[in-house]
Amino acid sequence: MEKPGKDGSTRPRYMKIRDTLRASLTQGRISPGLVLLEEPIAQVFGTSRAPVRRALELLHDEGLICRFDGRGYLAAQQAEQVEPIRTTLSESSLGLSPATTTVDNRPSADRIFAQVEEAVATCIAFGHFRILETELSEHFGVSRTVTREVLGRLKDRGLVEKNPHTNWVAGPLTARAVAEDYEIRILLEPAALKASAPHLDHRTLLNMRERLQRLLADTQAPTSAAIAAIELDLHEHCLQYANNRKAAAIIRQSQLPVMVNRIFFNTLGASPQEPVLMEHKLVLDHLLHNAIDAAAASLEAHLRSAAERTRRRLKVLSVFPEPELPPYLVRIA
Repeated sequence: MEKPGKDGSTRPRYMKIRDTLRASLTQGRISPGLVLLEEPIAQVFGTSRAPVRRALELLHDEGLICRFDGRGYLAAQQAEQVEPIRTTLSESSLGLSPATTTVDNRPSADRIFAQVEEAVATCIAFGHFRILETELSEHFGVSRTVTREVLGRLKDRGLVEKNPHTNWVAGPLTARAVAEDYEIRILLEPAALKASAPHLDHRTLLNMRERLQRLLADTQAPTSAAIAAIELDLHEHCLQYANNRKAAAIIRQSQLPVMVNRIFFNTLGASPQEPVLMEHKLVLDHLLHNAIDAAAASLEAHLRSAAERTRRRLKVLSVFPEPELPPYLVRIA
C-alpha cells in the first residue's frame, strides 16, 4: 500500500527519519560512539519524540546502533567497541543537510489523514475490515489522540463507524450503498449548486475550466490526482456557498462513489477520453454564462451517468485480488 513519492512524502515520519539516519550511519557520516538521544534528534528534524523513538528502535533492530548504559543509543554495533561521544546533536554531527531534515510540520492529524483515507477507501472495496488504533498510532508515530481525530474525520465522511463492541470498522462497500449515495447526491447537489452559483467568482470558474481544458488537450490519460482535483472543484468548491449546513453535511457523507472511482483509477488508470471531463466542462460553461438552471440540470445528468459508471467499476474491482494493506487494517472474517 505504501507508495512514496519522489520526496518520500507519503511515508510515515518515523521511516523518513530512520532512512535518513541509516544513510548517515552506513556512509560513515556519524562518528562511531556518538550518543544518540531522542529529544535533540527530534529538535533537528522538527518533530515530536515518538517518531524518533520508533526510528531508533528500528535502527537498533537492524544492528546499526546499540543501547547505551546511560540513556539513548550509541552509533556502534556493540558498546564495547567504542568510547561514548557526548556532544550536541545537530545536522552537522548527524551528517545531515537541511534538505534531508525537512519534515512536514503540519498538525499530525492533517499530515496523515490523506494516507489513512486512501488506505481505508481501498480496503472497503475488498471486504469488511477493522481499524486497529494502536497499530495506526505506531505506524505513523503519532498519539492515540491524533489517531482518534483522524478516525473521527473518516466517520464524518461515512468511511468508518464503530461497531457494538466499540471497534472501528470499515466496509464492505456494496453496489447498494453506492447507489444510495448517488440518489442522495442527485437530490441535493443540483439544489446546492443553484444556491451557491450566484456567489461564485468568475475568475475562479475560469481557472476551473482552464484545468479541464488542459486535461482535455493532453494526449496522456489523466491521473487519479487530476481527476480528484476536478471532482473537488465541481462537487465541493462550486457548492460551498449553499447555506444549508445539514444538506452540506449529508453531501459530504455520501462520497463513497468518489472512493470507488479513485480506487479504480489507481488500479487500472483513467481513459484519455474520460467522459467526466466533458460533463464537468458543460456544467462550468453554463455557470460562466450565468445559466444556473442549465448548470444544475447538467450536474444532475452528470451524476446519473457517473452512478452507472461507478456501478460497472465496482463490479470490475470485485474480481481483482486484494491489494497489500497497512498493518492497522485487519480483515474481519
